[in-house]
Amino acid sequence: MPIAPGWQTENRAPRILIVDDDFEIADPVKFALQKLGYEVTHMPDGNQGVVAISTVNPDLMVLDMMMPGRSGFLVLEHLRSIKKTCVRVIMVTGNEGERHQAYARMLGADDYIHKPFAMDRLLQSVQKLLDEPFADGEMASASEQNTE
Repeated sequence: MPIAPGWQTENRAPRILIVDDDFEIADPVKFALQKLGYEVTHMPDGNQGVVAISTVNPDLMVLDMMMPGRSGFLVLEHLRSIKKTCVRVIMVTGNEGERHQAYARMLGADDYIHKPFAMDRLLQSVQKLLDEPFADGEMASASEQNTE
């Protein structure tokens, strides 16, 4: 049976974590998301992004692939190792390689968007993923991980 996302059951605004070293992309994305009522935090590199996962407790991440310190792949691996699937992830990248996209999907990225992108495309993906219920097994795995 599908389970509603945490932000809905807790009756709060969704929390979004942007992890991207490119301020020319991150700042407008943050502004657009905040304008829609989301609680948004931006971290400029992968290492800070990993730390922010536990403090922000995001419902969704907008994650750049190529960053200094720690790549988006490594951030996503870390996220999935501690929170399993209870956080939706949109990977954004300037890399056109299909192998990278396949690897991101294998690690659990929910969407993969190439830079430059239309803001509407990103916002539609955010809204769709935030409203999407979780499968029963996904949330059970996440709950088990969070109580350990």
